[in-house]
Amino acid sequence: MDRIPILRMGDCLIVAIQVDMHDRLALALQDDLTARIVKDKAKGVLIDISALDIVDSFIGRMISNTAAMATVLDAQTVVVGMQPSVAITLVELGLTLTGVRTALNVERGMALLKQRQR
Repeated sequence: MDRIPILRMGDCLIVAIQVDMHDRLALALQDDLTARIVKDKAKGVLIDISALDIVDSFIGRMISNTAAMATVLDAQTVVVGMQPSVAITLVELGLTLTGVRTALNVERGMALLKQRQR
């Protein structure tokens, strides 16, 4: 099974989702990411979804649940690069992504994480 790479930058983890997400891959990412938060003692998680054109309800919930798990593990989550069509879909599905901060791009997302860590 494919895995999505998780990169470390200081005390933050960066995930760039560059493939179409399916349920099994989403669950594997959730497991891998929570394990890395603990292993690396990460304080921030940045998830780049700019390559995703479509997000269904399961993937939306997975992002929200991953952010909630990260919070319990003492890490803040920022989702960056959300396409307008994805934002519209999430709103239409009634998904609020509770606990998830958003930013337009990676640079702004990293600034947001650094600001919250001060």
